[in-house]
Amino acid sequence: MKFDTPATTNPIDQLKVIGQPLDRIDGKLKTTGTAPYAYERHDAVPNAVYGYIVGSAIAKGRITSIDQSRAKAAPGVIAIVTAENAGKLGKGNFNTARLLAGPMVEPYHQAVALVVAETFEQARAAAQLLRVEYARADGAFDLAGAKSATGPRTTDRNSAVGDFAGAFAKADVQLDETYTTPDHSHAMMEPMATTAAWRGDRLTVWTSNQMIDWSRSDLATTLGIPRDNVRLVSPFVGGGFGAKLFVRADIVLAAVGARMAQRPVKVALQRPLMANNTTHRPATIQRIRIGTTRQGRITAIGHESWSGNLVGGKPENAVQQTQWLYAGEHRLTGTRLAQLDLPEGNAMRAPGEAPGLMALEIAVDEMAEKLGLDPVDFRVLNDTQVDPANPNRRFSERRLVECLRTGAQHFGWEQRNAKPAQRREGRWWIGTGLAAAYRGNQVMKSGARVRLDARGVVTVETDMTDIGTGSYTIIAQTAAEMMGVPVDRVVVRLGDSSFSVSAGSGGQWGANSSTVGVYAACMKLRETVAQRAGLDAAAATFADGMVRAGGRSLSLASVAGESGIVVEDAIEFGDLGKQFQQSTFGAHFVEVAVDAFTAEVRVRRMLAVCAAGRILNPKSARSQVIGGMTMGVGAAVANAVYNATGVRVRDYPVTLDKLLGRMPSMAI
Repeated sequence: MKFDTPATTNPIDQLKVIGQPLDRIDGKLKTTGTAPYAYERHDAVPNAVYGYIVGSAIAKGRITSIDQSRAKAAPGVIAIVTAENAGKLGKGNFNTARLLAGPMVEPYHQAVALVVAETFEQARAAAQLLRVEYARADGAFDLAGAKSATGPRTTDRNSAVGDFAGAFAKADVQLDETYTTPDHSHAMMEPMATTAAWRGDRLTVWTSNQMIDWSRSDLATTLGIPRDNVRLVSPFVGGGFGAKLFVRADIVLAAVGARMAQRPVKVALQRPLMANNTTHRPATIQRIRIGTTRQGRITAIGHESWSGNLVGGKPENAVQQTQWLYAGEHRLTGTRLAQLDLPEGNAMRAPGEAPGLMALEIAVDEMAEKLGLDPVDFRVLNDTQVDPANPNRRFSERRLVECLRTGAQHFGWEQRNAKPAQRREGRWWIGTGLAAAYRGNQVMKSGARVRLDARGVVTVETDMTDIGTGSYTIIAQTAAEMMGVPVDRVVVRLGDSSFSVSAGSGGQWGANSSTVGVYAACMKLRETVAQRAGLDAAAATFADGMVRAGGRSLSLASVAGESGIVVEDAIEFGDLGKQFQQSTFGAHFVEVAVDAFTAEVRVRRMLAVCAAGRILNPKSARSQVIGGMTMGVGAAVANAVYNATGVRVRDYPVTLDKLLGRMPSMAI
């Protein structure tokens, strides 16, 4: 099915099941501890042994020797994997660094060996007996030091509209500030984990991964085997946040270890290695310049960001939201990439926009103060319904102003004192702040296989993953709505490369793309059912487990018969993304209390108002918003801290040491 024109009326619009706050259909499995996670697949892989990863003790250099003698002699040891005996390992399309070091090392905690033993404890103990010798090399680790460097270690990318420099120089009111954000490391509840088993030349990995199809291809490339010989199974993922979009060391080393040991192998990346062996969000240095008229209209807006990555990596795209969030005829955005010998920089919960919005929304607040305008009014004044760089390209939908106005009303924004450090409750300084929220919408081709059996049960199979966000439930709701059956008559099977290829979970494209893929498959199933029943497919209605048209009514079970009906289809998106700018918007309002003596900050109230499109399940959507508020806490909070204390912090995070010594006097 192709989606290349704006949507009109369709069966989903009934909203009998879609849009209802249903409990997670997989909730019982998770709360009873019976959900099958990768490391615990004792049911599928009996007689497995355990692997323990040894991480590099240096950040850059080479391995000169590995003394394995004591480790090999340790109890229970079956095999030791190093670059010398692992065979030729390639590098997948989505990996910046190789996943097994040798002889060169980059970066710290890169895997240098895997010890395989009968028990986890034996593998861990033997790993401590390896003696790895290194030749250290000088590296670059400081972003601030690399910022002013020129030459092959930096890469610049700019996007300009109009004459930013000229317009900024002529602006009545100007802001030119620099903001910094630190490195952020992943720490999801379930670490990278894999169980791997070979049957002849065919490999199956039960792994914790967000993108089954991507990773199937990359694992095959890394191991140098045909893609058809690889199967990935990932029905439940205990948190991903971007780090599990790609193949990591646990998958590759479990596969190599299983081949060497001739036994299934379990590998879980130990917690101390999570910060450096996986991907992380790089630190940024961001310069933001805004020029306005005296009335507050933006005439020039510039946002440049510096970040670091390994050779071959990409910059943290902290400037992307600035291209579309506010109006302004003259615009400049740019990223500067410094080659740093730090862990690989890549996706981490809203790539780019989290640190980018942090800086932009504080700069916007600073500009509103310069102008003497309320921060809500300043944002509303500079709203735009078209792509600022291409006025002929409208937003498909943009409700930022509504989010701001609704939030201000419900939060009690009119009670805010614009002058900082004016409200006290005992020892606490009280302040309020706000920030706009933005995320560019993305869609991706996504497919599903749908089966209707003689019991009237609908089974959906797709390699879509559930990273804790509720994929099982919204996919079940979609199928139930489309086929006119209750949710308990729908079976959802996810996360297996033998199923139809889906969009996978990532970049906020998972829910919208995967459910539309199920919609496409169900549309095909509806047509097939109607045809088999001899009914007009265009006129047929599906409800209560029945299909009706032309005065006739048949049960879905009877139409399916003993043989059942199986169909497969996918959604393919046309060029609507070129015709319309697609984005989602929101507004966050925060009240904080700051201790006058210790500078301790407490978030007392927080309100989010979001225009996120059609809500498939309000209960899980609310959880997603709360998760976003928690992980993204900063943009609005920093503005509230300033309102409470008058202390403006531009080097994040906002910590006690940056407030103490600058706090207002208690005597007012």
